[in-house]
Amino acid sequence: MLEESKAFSGFSVDDTAKARAFYAGVLGLNVTDVPEMEGLLNLNIAGSTPILIYTKDNHTPATFTILNFPVDDVETTVDELSSRGVKFEIYNQENFKTNEKGVFLSGGPKIAWFKDPAGNFLSVIEK
Repeated sequence: MLEESKAFSGFSVDDTAKARAFYAGVLGLNVTDVPEMEGLLNLNIAGSTPILIYTKDNHTPATFTILNFPVDDVETTVDELSSRGVKFEIYNQENFKTNEKGVFLSGGPKIAWFKDPAGNFLSVIEK
């Protein structure tokens, strides 16, 4: 029944203009309007079905990672995004610590988390 459906994902923000500025301007991603639906955006990720971004009046930021961006070198990517104003999350819990740049190095792939202007969690993760 659904095996032939071209599913897509979406997430809410509190302001699509801020989302467009961040995803296109800061992260350098391809963001387009959804022609038939005013105020909705498509986040066009390489090799993926577009991801829908929509405004929700009572938006609550996701408490989990909504998008993971695989990269060749997390530390280089963190440096580049930091120079564009992205603030990476720093964790200093007993069993969960990042370095001073926000890169988690203790088990598994290198990963660093940051938030979009609506407070949703994103990550860059080493391939």
